[in-house]
Amino acid sequence: MSTPSAVDPVPAGRTAQRLEWRFLPPHVRELVEKRCGSPVVTAISQAAGFTPGFASVLECEDGTRHFVKAASVKAQRMFAESYREEARKLAGLPDGVPAPRLLWSHEGDWVVLGIEHVEARAPRRPWRPDDLDATLDALEVVAERLTPVPERLELDTFEEEYGELVGFWEHVRRTRPDLPHLDEAAALAATFAEVTAGDTVVHTDVRDDNLLLDRDGRVWICDWNWPVRGAAWLDTVFALIGPRGDGLDCEAVLAARPLTRDVPAEHVDAALALLTAYFFHQGDQPVPPASPYLRQHQLWQAGVVWDWLCSRRGWA
Repeated sequence: MSTPSAVDPVPAGRTAQRLEWRFLPPHVRELVEKRCGSPVVTAISQAAGFTPGFASVLECEDGTRHFVKAASVKAQRMFAESYREEARKLAGLPDGVPAPRLLWSHEGDWVVLGIEHVEARAPRRPWRPDDLDATLDALEVVAERLTPVPERLELDTFEEEYGELVGFWEHVRRTRPDLPHLDEAAALAATFAEVTAGDTVVHTDVRDDNLLLDRDGRVWICDWNWPVRGAAWLDTVFALIGPRGDGLDCEAVLAARPLTRDVPAEHVDAALALLTAYFFHQGDQPVPPASPYLRQHQLWQAGVVWDWLCSRRGWA
């Protein structure tokens, strides 16, 4: 059993092993250049994240820049399906949501997405208060614009998508029997369905490698692969995992932010209990060859969330 370190062990912004432009099949490169309207002269692979699919900023001969994702249906089926879902979800987002727009997509032997290029940077690690404030501002815009859930998105509920996570506490009991308050934590997680219900689009994966901070200080939220229907406060809590692990006072944030300040403490604790089981369970799985840092990062998140839950509950 691995033990999460106090500091995130993964190299921020350098976690992905991705396909590069020169290794894409000629017919895919030809398709991309046709959609971009100009030959590609420079391709900058995006090294953040934990998936091996092609994701690059392309600079074309005419000076334009484009963000393109691509995955082979045959060789990278899981990631191709993820990109296919991202295209569907992006197409269903209304105007005003802080997300780069889908410009075009292609489905064949490869799934290819052309997404609006945003001149921006990722939040700095360790997290800083100004970057976090901008992120939470963006999540408040999401909650405003995406409540109720637009019908064309056709989302599952949080309960439908994540109900199996309650059972992951059995794995935690087997692998970490010395953790205190295991039964109480599992019981908390079992209450998640009622407290996480709602009619807001919940991104579910708000972390630094899925965020872009532009020159005006505005955050753009990326990677809309698997949003669900749930409570408006969930993404704010999820977004605080990295900042809390980096040492920020996230209890003060919860108390100050409009999406979380009136949420009962027990509701937040139930979500944290569910996440704890998920991250410990996933962190113990085999390391994917194409994502060498994924399990380390999940175990670090498990440690952060468990420590946060224990602190909130007054557990030793």
